[in-house]
Amino acid sequence: MNAGMGVIHSERPPDDIHDIGGRQEIIQLWINTPARHKMDAPAYFPLKAEEAPVRTSEDGKVTARIFSGDLLGAKGPIPSHTEVNAATLEFKKDGSISIPVPAHHNAFMYLLDGKLTVERFGLVEGLHAVHFRNDGEGVTATALEDTRVLFLSGAPLDEEVVSYGPFVMNTQTEIMEAMRDYQKGKMGVLIES
Repeated sequence: MNAGMGVIHSERPPDDIHDIGGRQEIIQLWINTPARHKMDAPAYFPLKAEEAPVRTSEDGKVTARIFSGDLLGAKGPIPSHTEVNAATLEFKKDGSISIPVPAHHNAFMYLLDGKLTVERFGLVEGLHAVHFRNDGEGVTATALEDTRVLFLSGAPLDEEVVSYGPFVMNTQTEIMEAMRDYQKGKMGVLIES
């Protein structure tokens, strides 16, 4: 989702999720929008995992699903106003993958579960993240057990950031304007059944 000029939304599971035997796993990441696009109309890009392009490591033990950007020779279908690469990686034990990353990108990986070693870093366990320095040409990781990873990289915006609650803008004045727009109902109304 691109919140643009603001949109009221909810990621809550349905009230009967436990009754129907469901499970929901959410990781919410906020990726800053360039100042020139902060007042664009909000946009939503639904995508099921099976709709994302897939790449497999040379050893056949790592599956990468590319959701946005250009990774491992696959173009993700979710658009972005800046260079943002987003993928999930599913490692089988002893699986290894090398992911090229542009030197000017910030990059990180978050382990949903499992355990792996990251070249030039070391051991990383589930529910931990690694933020990489901009001093290499990629990331290489090897799983010590079955592991699920969220991987992202992107070009820094190098713009001022001011935030307050859910509002992220470039100046304090813009934050106050966003709060006013919210109070006036310009970002919509949430109706949950």
